[in-house]
Amino acid sequence: METTIARQPIFNLHKNLYAYELLYRGLEELSLALVGGDRATSVVLTSSFLTEGLEKISNNRPCFVNFTEELLMQDVAANFPSDKIIVEILEDVQPTPAVIDACRRLKKLGYTLALDDFVFDQQLMPLIELADIIKFDFRLTPVSQIQAALLALAPYRITFLAEKVETYEEFEQARVLGFTYFQGYFFAKPEVLQIKELAASRITLLSLVAEVNRPEIERKRLTELISSDVSLSYKLLRFINSAFFSRRSKIDSISYAIAFIGENEAKRFITMLAISKMASNKPAELVRLAVIRAKFCEGLARMSLTRPNPDELFMVGLFSLLSAMLDAPVDEIFGKVPISGDAVLALTRLEGPFARFLQTVIAHENRAGDICLGFLNDIEVPREKVAEIYLQAVYYADTLTSL
Repeated sequence: METTIARQPIFNLHKNLYAYELLYRGLEELSLALVGGDRATSVVLTSSFLTEGLEKISNNRPCFVNFTEELLMQDVAANFPSDKIIVEILEDVQPTPAVIDACRRLKKLGYTLALDDFVFDQQLMPLIELADIIKFDFRLTPVSQIQAALLALAPYRITFLAEKVETYEEFEQARVLGFTYFQGYFFAKPEVLQIKELAASRITLLSLVAEVNRPEIERKRLTELISSDVSLSYKLLRFINSAFFSRRSKIDSISYAIAFIGENEAKRFITMLAISKMASNKPAELVRLAVIRAKFCEGLARMSLTRPNPDELFMVGLFSLLSAMLDAPVDEIFGKVPISGDAVLALTRLEGPFARFLQTVIAHENRAGDICLGFLNDIEVPREKVAEIYLQAVYYADTLTSL
């Protein structure tokens, strides 16, 4: 059975990245149910630490990892660095004496313990007394029930995390209730859709994106655009000399840098930095997710037997979150950016030949393994390639957004 993992960001009150949860992604129908929690966590841990290296997946942030009762009893967590993982105890783990002893051992070793999908029950008190973080499913748990639980837990030194927060309204509601951490894709949706016009500064940046992506633009003009902006020049040279390219000799010329990565990659670079500036008032993770989507879509295109244009699909992924970045309707945005009709169709209506690629990426984000598998069949991409494509996209995005 082919497996892969994905990550979901966790934010603090200021919408800054706090950690990631590493999530099992099986690509068989009902794969998580078939595999079971023990195997799923084992895949996550071995893939993260032994195969890919945690830094490549986590961007040097702590990672929440699900632990079943069996894995707690086996002291599996103790094999991994206490400053790298947060032990997330699943909701069906019973507070037996053996489980409590295992949790106490982890606490003494310096591990952070989190309780997943929490529903208050007096029987859970032994675990509550050891917990550092308690997670509430903000979609499934009524607000009145959450309020009652928070009141009961007030005497304890516990930090609360709201998960499955999908809108800014839910984020604000959770913040008012007293939550400190927030998990979900609320940050990837527009805050205000009533805005009539884009700010002049953003129109200028969109104009730059439009000029850069004109088919007839020449390398000389690309060099001029980058060289005229100190920030662009600095970041391009940092990118080209980063570990992502594994170069032995340093490049210190803009024209040589463009020659090395190629004109298409240079266009992408300017486009991504322009988008990053447009989204400067948003969580940095939003830009990172857009770049992951872009590289993921491109990678799927390169592996697809249908042979679509990888460059166009890169732009589909990159622009898929532009509405959230600009808090503006998609029709207004894409009227100002020169992308193909197929790309516009995918971005505005999820239709056309590129739509299935974007839907594959979104299904992967949303833990919808069976749906993702169906889309992979539609776009004719071998499922065993998905893990490699995704991890490469993550590494690319983390390298680029850390410049």
